[in-house]
Amino acid sequence: QVQLVESGGGLVQAGDSLRLSCAASGRTFSSYTMAWFRQAPGKEREFVARISWSGASTYYADSVKGRFTISRDNAKNTVYLQMNSLKPEDTAVYYCAASQYVSTSSSGRNYPYWGQGTQVTVSS
Repeated sequence: QVQLVESGGGLVQAGDSLRLSCAASGRTFSSYTMAWFRQAPGKEREFVARISWSGASTYYADSVKGRFTISRDNAKNTVYLQMNSLKPEDTAVYYCAASQYVSTSSSGRNYPYWGQGTQVTVSS
């Protein structure tokens, strides 16, 4: 019912910033909870941030709190992840996810729709 396409990844140095974008299709996009996850090589996929349908509620993993900001523009069907003060440990494939059923979940199993991911590499 919804398709997600991430963009904005790349290779940066520690301390730099990147903004990821997730373009979504579907007329009901504005009612979906949106989230970002990431998966580093050899590691489990982990939660990064989520945002409610209105954008009024956000939640972050402790590892990125204070450095990353999630936002959305429903008129543009787009979700963003602003990443500041990047660290080498932020290196991962970043995935956009959507759910019409949950609003407070940080588990990937509760998000039925996923993008293909965008690579973020942070060098020291």
